[in-house]
Parts: sequence; C-alpha cells; structure tokens
Amino acid sequence: MAAPPQIARAPRFPDELRVSRSLRAPELGPRISFFSGGSALRPLCRMLKQYTHNSVHLITAFDSGGSSAQLRRAFGMPAIGDLRNRIVALADESVRGNPQIYRLFAHRLSSTAAQGELEVELSALVSKNHDLIEAIPEPMRRIVRTHLGFFAERMPPDFDLRGANLGNLLLAGGYLSHGRDLESVLFLFSKLLEVRGVVRPIVDTDLHLCADLEDGTQVLGQHRLTGKEVAPLASRVSELYLVQGLDAAQRASTMIGDKVRASIEAADLICFPMGSFYSSVLANLLPEGVGRAIAAASAPRVYVPNTGRDPEQYGMSLADSLAQLVRYVRRDAGADVPLGRIVNLVLLDRDTRNYAMDVDVERLERMGAQVVSLDLVTESSHPQIHPQRLAEALLSLT
Repeated sequence: MAAPPQIARAPRFPDELRVSRSLRAPELGPRISFFSGGSALRPLCRMLKQYTHNSVHLITAFDSGGSSAQLRRAFGMPAIGDLRNRIVALADESVRGNPQIYRLFAHRLSSTAAQGELEVELSALVSKNHDLIEAIPEPMRRIVRTHLGFFAERMPPDFDLRGANLGNLLLAGGYLSHGRDLESVLFLFSKLLEVRGVVRPIVDTDLHLCADLEDGTQVLGQHRLTGKEVAPLASRVSELYLVQGLDAAQRASTMIGDKVRASIEAADLICFPMGSFYSSVLANLLPEGVGRAIAAASAPRVYVPNTGRDPEQYGMSLADSLAQLVRYVRRDAGADVPLGRIVNLVLLDRDTRNYAMDVDVERLERMGAQVVSLDLVTESSHPQIHPQRLAEALLSLT
C-alpha cells in the first residue's frame, strides 16, 4: 500500500491568503467532505457557504426518530430529515436565493391542531390557497404543489401530521414520484433553494442502526442511542451495525454508490466533524466502500471532536473515540491501513476544559495522530466551537 498522504506545508491558522481567496470566489472554493448528520453542523454550514460552494455533505439516512420515523414507517424509505436540515443550512439566504421556497422548506405544521385541521391546511397548500404557496413564483410553485400533492395522495389514513415539517413532506413526495430516486429529488430541491454545496445520503437504502453495549444490552434504532427521546446510555457501545428493521436485529449490509465514492476520493479535505458520535459520524462508515474510499483519497483528514457532552460517548476518552473511528474505517479498508490514511490531524480547542470527556493528548500522539490546538471556542459560542473559527481552520488545511 502507498505511503499515507502528508500535509506538505506547515498550515497557518488561519491561513489569511486561503481564507480571503475563498471569500472572494466561493464558487471556486475547496471540496471539503463531511461525514455527518443531525443539526450539530448547522452553524458551521451557514458560515462555510460564504467561503465555498463546493463542500460535500454525506449524511446518514438511518434516523428513526421524529417526523422522519413516521415517513419511514409509512413508505419504507430512508430518513430524510437530516438531509432536509442540511439543505436548508446550505441554502442561499441572500436576495439571489429563493426566500419563499426557503420559508416553505423550514415550515412546520402545528403540533397542537387537530388532524382534520391539518389535513385542510395540507389541501390548501396543494391547491395553492395558502400564503406560503401563493408567495412562490411559477414555475417553482407548480413543482412544489405537484410534490406535495403526490405525498397527500399517498398519505396513509393514520399518518399524524402534527408537527410535520413541510420540507420533509416535499422530499417524501418527490421521492415517491421519482421512482424512489432520492438523489434526483435532492438535486432538484438543491437547485430550487440555491444550495451552496452538495448534500447526499451516504446510501439511500431503508436500513436502521443497532448497537450492542458492553453490559449486554442491545439498542435497536438510532432514536434510542442519542439520549433525546429515551434515557441516555448507561454503558459503552461495543458494536454498531446496520439492521433490516426495528422489529428484530437482523443484520444487513449495503454498498455506497459511485457518486459518493468519487466525492470522498476527490475531496480537498475529509472531515469527521462534531455531532452525535455513533449515530451521526460513525454511522456513515458502516456501508461497504466508505473505508476504502477514505484510504484511497489523497486529501488530508481531520477529526473535530465534540466539545460539551455527547451521551453516545459514555465512558469514552478522546483517544478512545479516535480508536473507534479508526476501527470502523479499517473494517472496510483493511486492518493494515495506517492511521495516516484515516486521520492526519485532531483539531482541538486550546482550553481542554471545554471537553466533557478526557482529552488524553499524549495517548493521541502515541497513536500517531497530530494534535493541533487552536482558540476555537469563544466567549459567545461557549461551550460550542465558534463556526467562523472552525470554517477558517478547515479552509487553512485545504
């Protein structure tokens, strides 16, 4: 196997030349590929689109909670809530964008209204007798109504519309009307919303997450891992894998497509960012082909750990987390793949008190990781990483 890629220059943080160049011409900005999901990257994405329109966001499609869960049960489809969330975060919010579509995509139906009232509102949206629809110019209005109408026609009688996000319903309608081709639907709405980047599911198969814990407990479903809808984990995760459904833990496998593989291998920087460690970051490493694509890429790879507390990292130190990341990449790429082909840098805030887990820098360095400490957390962002400082640090590595 070829030697691991090296960062040929000593990066400066921030690299003012690279940052200013990207700010002047974001359409020519670097291809930064993120393995993520959920909302942790939303502030960074809203900042990053000022610097590059070429970031690639590979999103886990295994969410089993919230409104995505209802759509998955009704139509046997991958989760789309995190995809919609990322599209909205990357949408052009300036006057050049389409603010009417943006508002519709982010709108939620009432969580307290009666089902009958919500069905009437959905019907008004389809028939264009609704303020949100009337504000959208043609031909975009016709596209939106068609997709919402397709969803409404196929909505099961027991589908609960309370709190439903219209962007999710639009994507679901498009998914069903385009022969379950999620990639095409995401491309369409990315164009309508002037999305400044590429948003893709890591795979578009209808699968779920399952975790075995060290105490022998089995946790079936992403929503039971995050500590948001049920009690947080009380034991460390020993194994994360894909399963067919939520009724029984029947193991499953899936393979990434050519576009996902190419977007990893062609990246200028690969980033394992903050976010729910197992259900948002490592979940993206489970499909076959991901690890091999990471190992084959020539770009630097950076791990940006969570500040604050992540319930999924119960009992873990930072070095434990890096070891798990490396473990899941090597499952696909091969046990002999050196760490340098998986992670080159671990990017930390200079004040380790901002981390809930033990930041064992010496162990990280013994593992072969290069640790870079910067002032990433500010007084205004504490305890989270400031999005502009992180964006400029990532740009400096490209």
